[in-house]
Amino acid sequence: MKTGGKMDLSSEVMREMYWMMLLARRLDERAWVLHRQGKIAFHISGIGQEAAQVGAAFALRKGEDWVTPYYRDLALMISLGLTPKEYVLSLMGKAGDPSSGARQTPSHFSLRRVNAVSQSAPVATQCVHASGIGLAIKMKKTNQVVLTTLGEGSTSQGEWYEAVNWAAIHQLPVVFLVQNNQYAISVPPEMQMAVKSVADKACGLGLPGISIDGTDVFGVYKSFLEAFETARSGNGPTLIEAKMYRLTPHSSDDDDRTYRSREEVEEHKKKDPLLLARQVLLEKSVATEAELDTLDKKAKEMITEAVNFGEQAPYPKAEEGMHPVYFEEVQHG
Repeated sequence: MKTGGKMDLSSEVMREMYWMMLLARRLDERAWVLHRQGKIAFHISGIGQEAAQVGAAFALRKGEDWVTPYYRDLALMISLGLTPKEYVLSLMGKAGDPSSGARQTPSHFSLRRVNAVSQSAPVATQCVHASGIGLAIKMKKTNQVVLTTLGEGSTSQGEWYEAVNWAAIHQLPVVFLVQNNQYAISVPPEMQMAVKSVADKACGLGLPGISIDGTDVFGVYKSFLEAFETARSGNGPTLIEAKMYRLTPHSSDDDDRTYRSREEVEEHKKKDPLLLARQVLLEKSVATEAELDTLDKKAKEMITEAVNFGEQAPYPKAEEGMHPVYFEEVQHG
């Protein structure tokens, strides 16, 4: 993956961005099937949010910059290097899960080799982690940036205000990506904030805030390239609100029919970011229908292989239960 590059995207990079969106989408869809089959206990989806995540990921310097993701960031993590097999291990609670050794909730992503740090269960705590990392970067003068992501519902949390305020005061190299998918579980934005958009909150905290189309992966990339350059240049944090729509229930435990109509969901499917990206590639002659169909087949084959791998993988051993909790194993008795 080419990251942190030029504003103008090559055909190769555009195809790679589409591939990451496609792979994440098909993997997400398979997770829903696995849940219905009783093979996993829980799933929380990022379908409809892939463009914002992939666009931001491609503007990062992979393996150098830091990320504190949130639970819908499958496409972000796939773009950074999480493999389908690793994700399936997490879903199934199997040994080898890189996020937590099968101890955390699935989709509490972390991946040490790409500087991705796990969130805690309370939402918005990852933003506090990001500002702390940002302070360390500034003190060490390492020219890195931090991307932290969250849903719009998390901007109602005190930890979010604390993190953004700290980053603004100290001009830290942190970019806050708020993925406004229109629902905090079942609560729409107008019922949790008086301003018209999340980006408006930035003014009172002393940092730039912009609102962008979160369904346009290539436009998202350009916005984040600029924000990361601002941060890297010592000019402080940026708040980016990416507007999109959550196309699935909140999670596998949610019945979204109780708070939104099927007509509303179907209307928003017309702006499915994966379909929009596919349309751009075809219109710009970056790829043909046949080539994109081949990619789809490849994604499904990779995911089937990953699922088979996960089903055959062992569960963690009981005697290793304390292994990732303490630096050295504690002996009792």
